[in-house]
Amino acid sequence: MTAIAAGFPIDWRCRHTWRTASKNTAWCLLGCAIGDFGTIAFFQFTGIPWPTLAIMSLAIANGLLTSIALETFILARQMDLRTAFRTAIGMSFISMVAMETVMNAVDWVLTSGAVLTWWVVPLMLAAGFVTPLPYNYWRLKALGKACH
Repeated sequence: MTAIAAGFPIDWRCRHTWRTASKNTAWCLLGCAIGDFGTIAFFQFTGIPWPTLAIMSLAIANGLLTSIALETFILARQMDLRTAFRTAIGMSFISMVAMETVMNAVDWVLTSGAVLTWWVVPLMLAAGFVTPLPYNYWRLKALGKACH
């Protein structure tokens, strides 16, 4: 029985759970950043005149796909491939969507478009890391579920 199901509040001060949630979030961020930044960089370097919203939508989709692929690869070392894929999607999808949305919103607000610069990338990564972290902590603590 989980803490929530038993009617107990979650202890938000558990360092071990924060550490585990941070590790899981960092792996998710790596996967998301590969697809997201790769897409934005492609359009930035080629100069293909797509609307910003279209570029960011494609960047979000590619970020989700690369994150799922990376997490599936990591989990496949611990379980069969099908279970790894289902676990990667089922346990991380909300985190990935939140992460991707915030990363692209930070980019758009600070650069007025889909533009990678030396100063915006760290801000995008920081926002992408912090946004899903409490949710990942909660999933670990309340539900006992993690993706790694």
